[in-house]
Amino acid sequence: MTESFSSLVDAFKNVGVTRAYGPAVTIAGEEIIPVAVVSFGFGGGSSPEGEPGPGGSGGGGGGFVLPLGVYAKGPSGRMMFRPNTVVLLAVLAPLVCAVGVSFRGLLRRSHS
Repeated sequence: MTESFSSLVDAFKNVGVTRAYGPAVTIAGEEIIPVAVVSFGFGGGSSPEGEPGPGGSGGGGGGFVLPLGVYAKGPSGRMMFRPNTVVLLAVLAPLVCAVGVSFRGLLRRSHS
């Protein structure tokens, strides 16, 4: 069990930057660098000693990747960030709704 855990620790030691910024890819003659949010988690469990019932143990893990966009050369030749429009809309929609609801509440209070 300890060997398995230490191998997991070694495997995920440097995943932050190496997974968030992917390797450069050339598409249609343009070099791009993909950017993403990478998150993962692991957990384990066991039955405490001295409690009635059969002993048990377990574990699990999971993760997700959210593609944010790419770094690519702009018209001036400088590297620029190009956001993923779908993800940008998915992130901004709740924010716009929250601002709208707050603004509506402020307007109602000022007219009361």
